[in-house]
Amino acid sequence: MLVAISVFRASGAMDFIIELMKPVLQAIGVPSEIVPLAMIRPISGTGALGMTSDLIATYGPDSFIGRLASTMQGSTDTTFYVLTVYFGAVGIKKMGDALKVGLLADVVGIIASILVVSYVFGM
Repeated sequence: MLVAISVFRASGAMDFIIELMKPVLQAIGVPSEIVPLAMIRPISGTGALGMTSDLIATYGPDSFIGRLASTMQGSTDTTFYVLTVYFGAVGIKKMGDALKVGLLADVVGIIASILVVSYVFGM
């Protein structure tokens, strides 16, 4: 998974997506550096932890981005891993609704972490 994430970042696709979203993110006051973490977190816990560590090493643990990355790391889950392992263990084949709800919960966790960190720590 880490190799796939590295290839995705090195290909420029991640930067392209961030550049597309940058005007909207700036308008609502969200740093664009946090977008890769928000995209990778539902897929890979290890990849997201690596990105969080990188953000904290770059911006510092007491920066807005460091606090936001840490809060986002704790507010969301690796949805695809959870569905694969837990549903596979009991033999459930149809997991479409659980996937939708899990991804919706991740989106809510990301939005809530942005709102809470902005309210508590300001930008």
